[in-house]
Amino acid sequence: MPASLERKVSVVVPIKDEVENIGPLAGEISAALDAANITWECIWVDDLSTDGTREKLKELNAKDPRHRYVFHERNFGQSAGLATGFRHVRYAITATLDGDGQNDPASLPPLVDKLIAEDADMVNGWRQKRQDGIVRKISSKIGNGFRNSLTGERIRDVGCALRVFRSECASHIPVFKGMHRFFPTLVRMAGYGKILEMPVNHRHRIRGKTKYGINNRLWVGIADTVAICWMRRRNVYPKSNETSK
Repeated sequence: MPASLERKVSVVVPIKDEVENIGPLAGEISAALDAANITWECIWVDDLSTDGTREKLKELNAKDPRHRYVFHERNFGQSAGLATGFRHVRYAITATLDGDGQNDPASLPPLVDKLIAEDADMVNGWRQKRQDGIVRKISSKIGNGFRNSLTGERIRDVGCALRVFRSECASHIPVFKGMHRFFPTLVRMAGYGKILEMPVNHRHRIRGKTKYGINNRLWVGIADTVAICWMRRRNVYPKSNETSK
């Protein structure tokens, strides 16, 4: 039986070249979690930014040490950023959100409360009123449908970065490029089966530029889905109920 959870949360935010978004987003994270009386830390993982992001993170940490940072030595991608953040969390609940400002930190406390109240392993957000362009909406809808049909999942919005989960879940999943597109599936494959969903607020990007398009989202996501299906067939996580003294 999983241990009961306290309202202590480690927020992981992978970023690259988001200097304009760090200040406003950090303020929203602090305000949302403080207002909800949640003990928290925020781990910003910078994937070799070149726009002043690193200097901004150092300034932020100096003002509020709860905002921590980790710097990659070279560009590894979003999945690696998440994996790095997971290795540095201090609390039993981990939350994730993108650094572009489209995920609303005000949605975090309800997700945390649902995770604890339902004694769940993960609560995955789904963007109820998605504020993206038509190309991203279409490619995401195709990708979600394709992933669910092949993996057997019924996750409404796999691509939503706003989620909370037991931190232990992340220590039992493989790390590879594209991992973030299949996080609920990988968590379930690792033996954590109680995955819930909850609507979250989604916003227009008002600062910075998106780093995703149809070529690095849809087609790569379809190829990764095939790999995940292979992994599911070959996956082995042995469990035991008795050990010697």
